[in-house]
Amino acid sequence: MRVEKMKLHIFNPEHDIALAANLSNFTAPHAGRRLRHDLGYLPAIWAEGGYVLVEDIDDAQRGYSRLMHKTFDRFVDKHMLAHLDIDSVEPWGWDLALRSFLLRYGVDAVPSEKEISEIRDLSHRKHAVRLLGELQGEGTVGRSWCLDSLYDVMGVLFEHRHLVLKAPWSSSGRGIRFVDNEIDQHLSSWVNKTIERQGNIIVEKYNNKVKDFGMEFESDGEGGIRYLGLSLFHTQKGAYTGNILATEEEKIEMISHYISSERLDSVKEKICICLGPLYKSRYKGPFGVDLMIVRGNEDVNFLLNPCVEINLRRTMGHVAIELSKHCHSGSVMNILYSENVYRMKVDFPSNSL
Repeated sequence: MRVEKMKLHIFNPEHDIALAANLSNFTAPHAGRRLRHDLGYLPAIWAEGGYVLVEDIDDAQRGYSRLMHKTFDRFVDKHMLAHLDIDSVEPWGWDLALRSFLLRYGVDAVPSEKEISEIRDLSHRKHAVRLLGELQGEGTVGRSWCLDSLYDVMGVLFEHRHLVLKAPWSSSGRGIRFVDNEIDQHLSSWVNKTIERQGNIIVEKYNNKVKDFGMEFESDGEGGIRYLGLSLFHTQKGAYTGNILATEEEKIEMISHYISSERLDSVKEKICICLGPLYKSRYKGPFGVDLMIVRGNEDVNFLLNPCVEINLRRTMGHVAIELSKHCHSGSVMNILYSENVYRMKVDFPSNSL
């Protein structure tokens, strides 16, 4: 007997790596598979009655109950999918590997390969390069280039000396190299291989970072962009570790120690204006823009890099915004890893930015 039609939610944190590989048959690295297994219950926070695909239903129920102090009764595993009436799927992010997996287990409410190709193109870091240029104005900083040869990279290095190099597609903390004055043989080889495999390389002028933060959005696929809120997150050695859970007003107050709320509003509005036409008829779903507060000069203490990354998928910032609706303001959402297990934990109170 089949049941009512429902949305299927999926946490597939290996998405960025799968998108870079661009393969229907893709095996994620161990860490990505472990994270997906241990935190697969996260979409239950916002699923609103939809199904949530997990690898182990009992583990998911325990993890969700530990985090939210309540139960969720629509966890499903892959073997149940063919018996459910699923009319739409909302994953962390769309890639060929996820599409192939769902079709294999009887879910046909998936994008076409052409639509996945569009999403992959929109996820290329060249769009962050373009957006950074369009967001420049008073009080902002940052320069980046999309280049297709080591010779061009050397030319930028000759002028700016300190650079950040990024593969066009890669996961957080991966596919990124820092350059200080010279490119050695090992790094030259990496640049050439990246260009050979992905067609380009992204080069950014290095900035003296003070704080990372993000803005979270949702595209309606028809040219409209809805702003969802700020993401105040922590990293350690380039890897995400947690988010502050607070009201939007409290987050603005924290950031206003560095950047005025008026400047934040201006950047937010420009992002909506710039990306709405780009995503029209091409992408519907959540995305985030990472920004950076940069050390200033004798005239101004802090400057704003208004676009470090565009994450064309759901982010931990989206999770934090949803979780903030259920937790004490000022808490911190942390991802902990010990004994080969990932856990989501909320601590109160938080340390300030």
